[in-house]
Parts: sequence; C-alpha cells; structure tokens
Amino acid sequence: MTTGISVQYTDLLRTSTYDLWTRLRELLREQGLDPDRTTVVDLVQEGPDHEDGQVISPDGRVYRFSLFYDQAAEHGARSARLANWTDITGSWRTGSLARRTADAFVRHGLPPAGP
Repeated sequence: MTTGISVQYTDLLRTSTYDLWTRLRELLREQGLDPDRTTVVDLVQEGPDHEDGQVISPDGRVYRFSLFYDQAAEHGARSARLANWTDITGSWRTGSLARRTADAFVRHGLPPAGP
C-alpha cells in the first residue's frame, strides 16, 4: 500500500493540471529539481494552511518541506510557497516516513544517496 502513494503522487506531480500540482512543479524547479524526474514520497495536509511533503531527487537526495497556501480559497494553491526546505538525505532512515521512502527508492529505481 505504501508504494501506491508514491506512485500516485509522483504521477500527479508529473501530469496533473490541478493548481496544487502545477504550483508544486514550479516550486521544485526553483529548488533545482526536475519535476519529471522527481519522486513524491508523500504530501499530507497538516493544518488549515499547509501540507508537509517529502520528495526524492533523481540523484537520490531526500528533501522534506512544507507547502503553505490558502486552502479555503478557490485557487489558493496558485500562490503556494515552500517553507522548511530541508535536505534529509543523511537522516531519512530514522524518520517517520522511513519505510515509505525506502519503498519509493525501490519502486522508482532510484539510487540511494547519503550514508
């Protein structure tokens, strides 16, 4: 089941025309990541104003972030902004998404980076 989430969300990142996914593609590009080669481990609503996410870059680096936007507004996601962008490549194995991240590496054929 956990691998299904990364497959579904990665597909949405690459193909969806919904505001949230379109804006996330833009924001990932600003961070130097190619959305067509980036894997989404998870994206979870954590409050009324943000979602927390985790992605794996094509070279196997793991990043955690928060995506803030007005979820009540019809097109609030269009002005979403990234916060707390953190490279957790060296520590993802001990985080709450460790199993899901490991599954995403395998499922998407990515090279694990870091220690």
